[in-house]
Amino acid sequence: MRLVTAVTICCYRSPVYRVIQWGTGAVGAEMMTAILDRRGREEHKGHRLELVGARVYSNAKHGVDIGQILGRDPIGIAATTNVDDILAMDADCVLYTPRTARVDDVCAVLASGKNVATTAFMFHPRRMATADRDRVLAACEDGASSVHGSGLNPGNLSGVLPLALSGMSRTIDKITLQERADWSVYESTGITFDNMAFGEPVESISPTATEFLAFNSSIFSEQVWFIGDTLNADLDEVTATVEAVAAQRDHQIFDHVLRAGTTAGQRWNWTGLRDGEPLVEIETLWTVGNEYPGHWPKPRHGWTLTIDGDPTMQTHFFSLASLHREATMEEHVRSANVATAMQVLNAVPAVCEAPPGFATSATLPLIYSGGGFRQP
Repeated sequence: MRLVTAVTICCYRSPVYRVIQWGTGAVGAEMMTAILDRRGREEHKGHRLELVGARVYSNAKHGVDIGQILGRDPIGIAATTNVDDILAMDADCVLYTPRTARVDDVCAVLASGKNVATTAFMFHPRRMATADRDRVLAACEDGASSVHGSGLNPGNLSGVLPLALSGMSRTIDKITLQERADWSVYESTGITFDNMAFGEPVESISPTATEFLAFNSSIFSEQVWFIGDTLNADLDEVTATVEAVAAQRDHQIFDHVLRAGTTAGQRWNWTGLRDGEPLVEIETLWTVGNEYPGHWPKPRHGWTLTIDGDPTMQTHFFSLASLHREATMEEHVRSANVATAMQVLNAVPAVCEAPPGFATSATLPLIYSGGGFRQP
């Protein structure tokens, strides 16, 4: 006599994570576009995200369908400027991508029981201001939620990539990341001129000159600390310096004119020191207009990461729309926004499954593409 056991075979479906987009600018728009492009693909075996809301800052966008904000068909979900509406929504994660980050916002979201994945800050919470860190951690505990900050740079190139390459190291003497970028190609002149202070008097540029410059400097300093703390550098301090260089002539940058004699170049340097010896260094060579200071280093555009040690390694990274077809400058610039957005969007499942508290690039599993290869 044979014993026959009936077995029910269930088709595996990956979990669905309900997400809210906070901020619908260039990076936020790329996140929402990626989510909507995957929607309805039943064959998709990667993680599945469902967009359930969006927080906007403009009254002109309030009540407007998210699809229409993106220039596509309506999806039946309206954006809102009302934070209370966002906090009341049923969602697993908030994608937090505002131009200027606010700890109050993030704490409110975390305390409401929603995880946060952000491109704005939280790259290395251990080195945040103590009061802010304690508030965020308390909100995580109240909401049983976690928070993760990443992106392109700061983010992958100044966090994930150095750690990945260090896996081939016997010993490390120094890690250096150098970025070369021409801000003239970025159409968001509000960020270039209002936030980053290009076009301002040269003597007014310093790591603490404005609230935004101080904030921006702090997140790069956090990345230096992150590398040092994770790889046991025992850094004593991280210094921040900037050299501003004046334009020799006027430059038309989209809707803005950069005047001769005002700031057209900023060379920032964040250095982690141990006993006075530089062990970790991030340098950015940023310009506006087609002038470049002759006394500055002349790296290729993009990011060059060097690990001096045994062995010494160097890699260069840049993002483009394509290497195989003609593309506009606008398309090439957009590629960096896509990379920034996807580094965080692809981390959503890991962030949602992480224990309450801070989730960093050192504690999360490897983040890889949730969509994978393009489908026919």
